[in-house]
Amino acid sequence: MPLDKVNSKVVKSILGPGQNVLARTGAMLYYTGNVRFIPHSTGGGPGSMPNVGAMAAMAGRMMSGEHTRMMAAEGQGEVFYGHAGLYVDVIELDGSSSLTVEADRLLVHDGYLQSSVVALTSQGGMRGAVRGAMTGQGLFTTQLHGQGSVAVLSHGGTIALPVGPQHPQVVVDPQAYVCHLGHIDVGISANVGWREAVGKGSGESIQLKLTGTGTVWVQASEQKF
Repeated sequence: MPLDKVNSKVVKSILGPGQNVLARTGAMLYYTGNVRFIPHSTGGGPGSMPNVGAMAAMAGRMMSGEHTRMMAAEGQGEVFYGHAGLYVDVIELDGSSSLTVEADRLLVHDGYLQSSVVALTSQGGMRGAVRGAMTGQGLFTTQLHGQGSVAVLSHGGTIALPVGPQHPQVVVDPQAYVCHLGHIDVGISANVGWREAVGKGSGESIQLKLTGTGTVWVQASEQKF
């Protein structure tokens, strides 16, 4: 059940029996057919109860203002999604690796993809926390696993950059980072000189350093959501 781009800012999902999609609440623009919408709880399919770990992570995200409510759509018909006039890109997952993306970048994804909330401190300790502060992610991020489609939001569209043998290290501005797919390690690269120390630098003294194998998506802007 792939997501289809209608234009640069709208995607369409075609629903059939036994299928559903999950989208951020309020992202539905319009639909045709017999479609119903159900609030989605973290940690499972529509209406399921989250496990203890997911509940704790969700509570932490809500307290820090990082939680984005989701809504499941099911039935038969076509549902069209968009949000705030932002650009939309569709990423296909083949099940071989997970997509790491911040919740507020997620527009909609296939309901049979598994999602989990991950503390950035589990991805490098204090380095992960610094990464979250630099990108505006906070202390948590979202990972999606399985086979299916994911639509992500950006300012001005995205560029997909390969990370691997030909590009063993890709360095990204923290505000331009959108998401990454594959076996990628995200570190912090600091390049602080005297101009930054006196407040006359370029503002790009801290970057994200990505190594490993996969793809990173970068938006055509340094504007936060």
